[in-house]
Amino acid sequence: MSRNKKPLPTLEKITITGVAAEGKALARVNELVVFVPYVVPGDVVDLKLTRKKNSYAEAVAVNFHEYSPMRVKPFCKHYGICGGCKWQCMGYEDQIRYKQQQVVDNLTRIGKVELPDINPILGSSETQFYRNKLEFTFSNKRWLTEEEVKADVKYDQMNAVGFHIPGAFDKVLSIDECWLQADISNQIRNVIRDYAYERNLTFYDLRAQEGLLRNLMIRTSTTGELMVLMQFCTLGNNQAQQEIDALLQYVQTLFPKITSLLYVVNNKCNDTIGDLDVVTYAGNDYIFEEMEGLKFKVGPKSFYQTNSKQAYELYKVVRDFAQLNGHELVYDLYTGTGTIANFVSRQCGKVIGIEYVPEAIDDAKVNARLNGLDNTLFFAGDMKDILTQEFIQTHGRPDVIITDPPRAGMHNDVIDTLLFALPQRIVYVSCNPATQARDLSLLDAQYKVTAVQPVDMFPHTQHVENVVQLTKRL
Repeated sequence: MSRNKKPLPTLEKITITGVAAEGKALARVNELVVFVPYVVPGDVVDLKLTRKKNSYAEAVAVNFHEYSPMRVKPFCKHYGICGGCKWQCMGYEDQIRYKQQQVVDNLTRIGKVELPDINPILGSSETQFYRNKLEFTFSNKRWLTEEEVKADVKYDQMNAVGFHIPGAFDKVLSIDECWLQADISNQIRNVIRDYAYERNLTFYDLRAQEGLLRNLMIRTSTTGELMVLMQFCTLGNNQAQQEIDALLQYVQTLFPKITSLLYVVNNKCNDTIGDLDVVTYAGNDYIFEEMEGLKFKVGPKSFYQTNSKQAYELYKVVRDFAQLNGHELVYDLYTGTGTIANFVSRQCGKVIGIEYVPEAIDDAKVNARLNGLDNTLFFAGDMKDILTQEFIQTHGRPDVIITDPPRAGMHNDVIDTLLFALPQRIVYVSCNPATQARDLSLLDAQYKVTAVQPVDMFPHTQHVENVVQLTKRL
């Protein structure tokens, strides 16, 4: 017989003192560090512990005694349930102040390298409707809110389109209004939802892996173009193509502003579409972004910074840190669709871009041709396999390396090759200052950090982008 676990206690009148990872805040109770979501430093609360280890615990705030001066009223009706935008309860100026401190803490505590004065963070000019891409999931298992559960009634409609609930992979919160993307996104999603409700179209069952409606991706752009990609599952549905065509025709009629209406049939166990054929139902199979007169083709599988206007500010920092004079050989690692490579190409002699995703490299080459750039060269493949000493001996020793790796940072083999190449400068762009700090410590013997610029790409979240300039030691 298993022992009954003792219920965890409630801690009363605890002052929240700081912020922590994953958008949570923290409090210290004697020797115990407690992590709490949806509170801000200065709040005085009662905390119901949900998990406890020797040195730390997790909790939720069940009662507020005092509200922090930093606290503001969240503007989204789904705040606190969908799991996104965790910092909506904190004023924006305080948000970016804590993001700046996050960069400082990571570079000093993890990197342990000599640092210059860190530039003040560049805040986002837009803190609502700033994203150019969102993905919504269809599910036949709608998440019930606490109020709905307490009502203890049977609900007729258990289908939903929206966001996954953290910690519940098969549950989706029905979203009525999201403040992350332009309102046309809300309109399209809700129209598709209502159409599906009225015609009893099946929503995807994440456990059984069946159901017609699976995923919806919407991309907007600063050029005014609009992409909609529907993902369908056709397993066991003999009428699937008729239902697909009817839905897409309805969407096209109601939203003539859509310039790229696409769909993909995905009968796999996951939502990735990199290995699937995308069908163009209407319009083009791409949209364009624009920056300083440069055009960038963005396809359904392309990566593009999701905050377009702030991406421009980020790329200007990268170009400034590169200190180009028109003659350098630049390597752009993890180049994606070649946005940075093409952005700096007019200020240097030649740019070589490397990226893992072949489709992204195809787009990078198209973007170079579109913009009349003849000094770029792109390669597709795993970075640690392509960027070797032999590659550098063949294509030339770079004067500047720009690197923008994924959250995990750079592989040790890549860092070893950077140290072999020994460019005059390295510009390191990171969406994870912790792994960036780790990599800086590995480069420290040959490179000195000479400039640091945090950039906020994602208001109301804990995420922060950071650009570091490294200069070769004499």
